[in-house]
Amino acid sequence: MSFHFQEDPTLERHFKGHKDVVSCADFSPNNKQLATGSCDKNLMIWNLTPKARAFRFVGHTDIITGVHFSPSGSFVASSSRDQTVRLWTPSIKGESTVFKAHTASVRSVQFSSDGQRLVTASDDKSVKVWGVERKKFLYSLNRHTNWVRCARFSPDGRLVASCGDDRTVRLWDTSSRQCINIFTDYGGSATFVDFNSSGTCIASSGADNTLKIWDIRTNKLIQHYRVHSAGVNCFSFHPSGNYLISGSSDSTMKILDLLEGRLIYTLHGHKGPVLAVVFSRDGGLFASGGADSQVLMWKTNFDSLNYRDLLSRHSKRVTPDPLPHLMDIYPRSPHRHNAQNGTVEVSGHTIPMCFTNSTDFPLGGRYSVNAVERSGIPSSLTSTLENIVQQLDILTQTVAVLEERLTLTEDKLRTCLDNQVLSAKLFLTVLHKNNASKWW
Repeated sequence: MSFHFQEDPTLERHFKGHKDVVSCADFSPNNKQLATGSCDKNLMIWNLTPKARAFRFVGHTDIITGVHFSPSGSFVASSSRDQTVRLWTPSIKGESTVFKAHTASVRSVQFSSDGQRLVTASDDKSVKVWGVERKKFLYSLNRHTNWVRCARFSPDGRLVASCGDDRTVRLWDTSSRQCINIFTDYGGSATFVDFNSSGTCIASSGADNTLKIWDIRTNKLIQHYRVHSAGVNCFSFHPSGNYLISGSSDSTMKILDLLEGRLIYTLHGHKGPVLAVVFSRDGGLFASGGADSQVLMWKTNFDSLNYRDLLSRHSKRVTPDPLPHLMDIYPRSPHRHNAQNGTVEVSGHTIPMCFTNSTDFPLGGRYSVNAVERSGIPSSLTSTLENIVQQLDILTQTVAVLEERLTLTEDKLRTCLDNQVLSAKLFLTVLHKNNASKWW
């Protein structure tokens, strides 16, 4: 039995027009258009006003790998396996300008927040930055040792994050054009990278099924999610910075609450790998595309409600799913809990999009081992302490879940006992009346 509440994500529209895998998507800044690219070599601009026709732009000679609207909405940039980047006018004319400096497939493209630059990632192992106004190549960032899958500007444009098949995530300073940090520890290719809305964190996804979030101020891995059963191909931060949606080759999309550090929704809509997910600029919508050639547009809904109210409503549903395993999501290092955002484990429930949740720790928490690291204690001992504290935190979470189950059990027992006492009283009353009638 399924229940549907208004606050759950809902499928708004279904766009059909691509003849092959949908590889990328982006909303216009005014939310009136959605751009998608495909292995059919076509760029589609879907007009979101009712009954408005879509535009199909033809020009690339190979698979389109990335698409991004300019901040003004007056241009759309696309990248392709044909080694070029195109700058389109998203109108019925569909005119485009070609950028070419890469010597292999271009994997991603993105505008800077001021709309003056583009950043691209390529199989030629380079990240390149372009000037939009003069339509020319500016400079390369060359340190990757294998294909570069994705590159993104920070919100202020001072940094670039990139990732690729060399299993690294790199952070670049755009003024000095130097690599200023490297994040490793991947069991496979790093597939996608992006900054959160404040620019304080970057997230990266991997072919090893993981999602990782790093605080670039402290260079620490602060959240590590294992919620997919296959490689994670893409993700998108909600503009608030409180949520993240990911798409995977396991055919699902997952929505994470980053403040609570928990998985709150699993969405099933695509048949086959999900290759593109993106929130609209205001966060009210998100779109997805995949190997089934479908483009789906969803209404977010859940962000408009108080989170605790959402949890309390879900807890009243029947037919609960089994509680998730606590190791599905785990912290790299322990964090102090914020009393205002304390985690409460609630069993998930089946709705049109499977609702599940797990536990972790708040984003941005401070590490209790930082003081140890600063004191000069050997890193091996620090690592051991981290592991011990991590196990203690997991044990604490387990105890919290058990306590909640006991509380629920006690409530049920109390209700049963109350019902039995009431039944006994009714029985005694009836018996008393029968005896009294016999006596008279």
